[in-house]
Amino acid sequence: MSGDELSRLARSAAFRRMARQNWRAGVREMRGSVSRRAFLAEARTYLPWLGPGDVMPAPAGVRAQAVDPDGSLVDDFRIHRIGPMTSVRNAPSPAATASLAIAERIAAELSLSLSTGR
Repeated sequence: MSGDELSRLARSAAFRRMARQNWRAGVREMRGSVSRRAFLAEARTYLPWLGPGDVMPAPAGVRAQAVDPDGSLVDDFRIHRIGPMTSVRNAPSPAATASLAIAERIAAELSLSLSTGR
């Protein structure tokens, strides 16, 4: 992240609200990134049978996350149409699984707009 990007992020009221609302989760994620023991303890909440030999160091994955102006995390797709352009934003992890449903929704909206002339 460049200094300019970091500066813009720090000035964002939505980011500051989100950070205030989710700081505990952020600390837990960072702790799991620096401590194998902490990561394993967190993973065991989902898979209690995991042992130290079942995990190995690897780079952390990063995924962009949309945030509403009130600081809440956007948990689903945002599909917007402005004139002839349709955009799908905040495609979370199951985007590939949901791609046919997204395409179906966009096609239905386009079909409706063609039939109504909007």
